Amino acid sequence: SKNRQSGETDKLINLKIKSATKAGLKIILCIGETLQEKKNKKTNQVLARQIKKCLKSVKNKSNIIIAYEPVWSIGTGQVPKFEDLSKSVLFIKDRFSKKSPKILYGGSVNGNNIDKLKDINSLDGFLIGGASQKSKKFIDIIKKTFN
Repeated sequence: SKNRQSGETDKLINLKIKSATKAGLKIILCIGETLQEKKNKKTNQVLARQIKKCLKSVKNKSNIIIAYEPVWSIGTGQVPKFEDLSKSVLFIKDRFSKKSPKILYGGSVNGNNIDKLKDINSLDGFLIGGASQKSKKFIDIIKKTFN
């Protein structure tokens, strides 16, 4: 999601996905809104656009995982409210007419908030960023996820 801030376009991401699909790779497509888009209540518009443009003409989506990763949440310690996050995940799943891909959440996941985040039934897992770089923090998240 942060790469979009430095100029990576949905069109470029689409080309990367097509190339990775041809190579048989597993793909994690990160989507998410900026703080300004969130404040302007454009989250769903942004998510729908990113999914549509990034997966345009991608026939086989079986190796694709979607990570909802709000840009405003990455590395800030802030996560969406439980209800907002649940709604966003369901919105993403509804964009797929056939079987929905697995949906991960990424954005300031840590040992303090994993207990609440893991209660969101529509999530299939987590994309751990900064907390995965310190083994003690990462192991703490893993233990709390499975306990």
